[in-house]
Amino acid sequence: MTRYIARRILLTIPVLLGIVFIVFALARVLPGDPCVAALGERADAATCDLYNSVHGLDRPIPEQFVIYLGEIMRGDFGTSTKYGQPVEVILLDRLPLTIELTFYAMTFAILIGVPLGVLSAVRRNSKTDVGTMVFANLGVSIPIFVLGLTLAYVFAVVLKGTPFALPPSGRLSPGTTVIPLAETWGMTDLSGVPRTFLDFISNIYTINAILSLNAELFVDTIRHMILPAIALGTIPLAIIARVTRSSLLEVLGLDFVRTARAKGLKENSVVLRHGLSNALLPVITIIGLSLGGLLGGAVLTETIFNLGGVGRTVYEAILGRDYVVIQTFTLFIAVTFVVVNLLVDLSYAYFDPRIRLT
Repeated sequence: MTRYIARRILLTIPVLLGIVFIVFALARVLPGDPCVAALGERADAATCDLYNSVHGLDRPIPEQFVIYLGEIMRGDFGTSTKYGQPVEVILLDRLPLTIELTFYAMTFAILIGVPLGVLSAVRRNSKTDVGTMVFANLGVSIPIFVLGLTLAYVFAVVLKGTPFALPPSGRLSPGTTVIPLAETWGMTDLSGVPRTFLDFISNIYTINAILSLNAELFVDTIRHMILPAIALGTIPLAIIARVTRSSLLEVLGLDFVRTARAKGLKENSVVLRHGLSNALLPVITIIGLSLGGLLGGAVLTETIFNLGGVGRTVYEAILGRDYVVIQTFTLFIAVTFVVVNLLVDLSYAYFDPRIRLT
């Protein structure tokens, strides 16, 4: 297992280098002048010359890439030209929301998608099966911006004033306070990494509410996450349901399942213990790929529901030609995919003992 993990990590190094180079190159070929995009009306010739000199944009492209690669190796990701802050500070500020939204969206997708796939496979070719697959196809087909706006209209306008009304945008209701965990626990004298980590955890409001026993913050956070999570999780839900159905149908047709039924085992035991447990590998793969994509940010969902996460930050950086933010956030997304795929591969050995990783 250790050799396998080490080999996989070594193989990811050239992949990440390739991603860094491609992102670096693509950022430079985007149309428009980064100085004009960043400074707007203040971007005269003299100012742009100074701007390009300060940010190294007047140097040859190969030299810019070597400098950028060296800065990454030192852990210096640069300063955003749009926000005027170090990129790592922006990432630590925007990432907690993306993590929280991803958690709720994937929880919704898994808890609904897997049972729907199992139900559809057990009742193959029935009305339930057809209805479930129609629902799954609709989930894949409906654009997120259509579903998101529809959900916001129904739950914020049509159901306004009822117990079913939900907030259409934002992360918290006005007046809801978030107290950093360092202050809650009387650890305000901390500095450096411990304090940074506590601030990062504090910005994941669900965890903050649980650790600080703040019921108001917990309820308000969940109410604001329901609609974005449904909008973002519908497509993964539909895919998970379809993959679960097809994988389970394939397993239920194998000899060992027929043998289990011939022994007189209950149908629930046959389906769940013998069938589903052996049909999980494709489902886990889909969940892993979806999780990596969601952690990379959801631009449409974050824009519709006015959430400032990773996806929206990357979108704004592209519009503003903020090279440093584009490169750093894209590198983070790539690393996220690599880590998630590694975890998915390692989970295969747990769910299927026949697989041995060496």
